[in-house]
Amino acid sequence: MNTYKNTFGKRAHLEFYPTPPEAVKALLSVEKFDGSIWEPACGYGDVSKECIKAGYKVISTDLAQRNYGQGGIDFLKTEKPLAKNIVTNPPYGKYGLGDAFIRKALIHTRKTGGSVAMLLNLRSLCNPNRHKKFIKTPPSAIYLLDELICWPYGIKGSYKTRIAKQQYCWVVWNPNHSGSTKLGWLSPKEFNH
Repeated sequence: MNTYKNTFGKRAHLEFYPTPPEAVKALLSVEKFDGSIWEPACGYGDVSKECIKAGYKVISTDLAQRNYGQGGIDFLKTEKPLAKNIVTNPPYGKYGLGDAFIRKALIHTRKTGGSVAMLLNLRSLCNPNRHKKFIKTPPSAIYLLDELICWPYGIKGSYKTRIAKQQYCWVVWNPNHSGSTKLGWLSPKEFNH
């Protein structure tokens, strides 16, 4: 039973917006990861479970304990990578939490030679505070998602809420990438089965 109060219009506690499985399936239809995957904001295991189904060994951690993976692990304070690749829907937050997740993931995967895939709000790509970061460390691919809602605590609500109007994309950094960023389109509803 979910003990959280479902209050749309306010940010979810600990930025908990679970990833619909079809979003992960869509990503895995176009991206392959060499080696194990670390899901550092695993929540209920939505990303992890789809990666496991696709044949990957997955290490699942989270700041909170949500009856999946290992709770009590603050990704931003980790010093060693737990797997070669990192795939997650990071918490965004008001104070650059999503940026901190990207930065930490890139630091870890520079050590492992792995890739990073982050589910981000599409608007985050056009933020002037991130312009230099994307120029300095360009993603290898950005996949725009046509329809996706990450509901607070995974509880579906009104389609009139602000959260239902957000647009998402998968942003991927590969270790040997050079040149321009590949842009692609994905439709998660095609993977909703």
